[in-house]
Amino acid sequence: MYKKIGIIREGKQPIDRRVPLPPLLCREVLDKYPDLDLVVQHSPTRAYMDAEYELEEVPLVDGLDDRELIVGVKEVPIDMLLPGKSYLFFSHTIKKQPHNRKMLRTIMDRGITLIDHELLTDGKGERVLAFGRWAGVVGSYNAFRAWQLHHGSPDLEPANECYDRSEMERHLAMIPLRKDLRIVITGGGRVGKGAMEVLDHRGVKRVDPGPFLTEDFGTPVYCVVGSEHMYTRADGKPFDKSSFHADPSGHDSTFVQYAHRAHIYLACHFWDPRGPKLLTADELRDPRISLRVIADISCDVGGPIDSTLRSTTIAQPMMGYDKRTATECPVGSPGSITVMAVDNLPCELPRDASEAFGRDLIDHVLPNFLGEDPTGMIDRATIVRKGALTERFLHLVEYAQGDV
Repeated sequence: MYKKIGIIREGKQPIDRRVPLPPLLCREVLDKYPDLDLVVQHSPTRAYMDAEYELEEVPLVDGLDDRELIVGVKEVPIDMLLPGKSYLFFSHTIKKQPHNRKMLRTIMDRGITLIDHELLTDGKGERVLAFGRWAGVVGSYNAFRAWQLHHGSPDLEPANECYDRSEMERHLAMIPLRKDLRIVITGGGRVGKGAMEVLDHRGVKRVDPGPFLTEDFGTPVYCVVGSEHMYTRADGKPFDKSSFHADPSGHDSTFVQYAHRAHIYLACHFWDPRGPKLLTADELRDPRISLRVIADISCDVGGPIDSTLRSTTIAQPMMGYDKRTATECPVGSPGSITVMAVDNLPCELPRDASEAFGRDLIDHVLPNFLGEDPTGMIDRATIVRKGALTERFLHLVEYAQGDV
């Protein structure tokens, strides 16, 4: 049980302007838990100004040395890690990401407890905190930006220059859409649902995968393609969805048929490296390919879509892909596809994303930190406890101790 909690100033570069708890939600927490001592570290860069926290009478501090639990969003720089404290943030260490090895080792050396947002799950094993929906929202909007750029049309306002989602969608509503526009989405989870929200708001009609491949509609349409629509078993036996998700090896992709019909592809699905690619470089060379934009919202470099040559950035979100040579080229070049592969899309709408994240944090997580933890949520999400890897994460010992 923690009684002194601090919201850290994000220190990772490039700076992330999101917060785990916006001002109004901090006020809600303080009103609901009068015995809780909650403070926010001063920051000149977050999406919510210090003055907004002051307006809600949320205490602002320079340092967090007296805090028991320190909460952030992204990885905490090594020079900001205080010995002996407990931290809650997205650590990006459980897949042995090389760039965070030194951070994890420092956490262990300094006797810190590390709890990871990504590992917070309910009793059914479902994640309770994620920004995936906002990746879908921004990625879908960026696909229309890419469409405009590909055709040399007036650019849409970047999402990160909009005050919030409402302003972003007002800009989208102002551009005309060609009546035969066809969009395909892979993935129906959080990311896919976020992308669908934007298309639905813009008035793009959803149709089933079958008619999408065979019919003309006279209005902009999109379809959502599930695994049963884009994979077959290599042995010719009937496709079994549960077996595929348990082990996708031994399957072939049939997704290229959608790339022969769609103009925009929104990749929102999880890809298991054991499974087949969805679009290979050879398939993308096919003159029947109608795709002009691929928004790889999942951003799997070297993954299921060969046109994702690298991740792009918020400042430069688009790149061209030369279908003939399978190399990068200027956006809008003849014979090219415009690719969007930003890997931190929720950062573009930091206020909206923070509001949704903070709401889930209050409703699903915070009570487990402030009182009883009946389902063991916090224990399951703890990677390091007082400097030692917990039992579930002992496999990270060589990673944490390896050369940097």
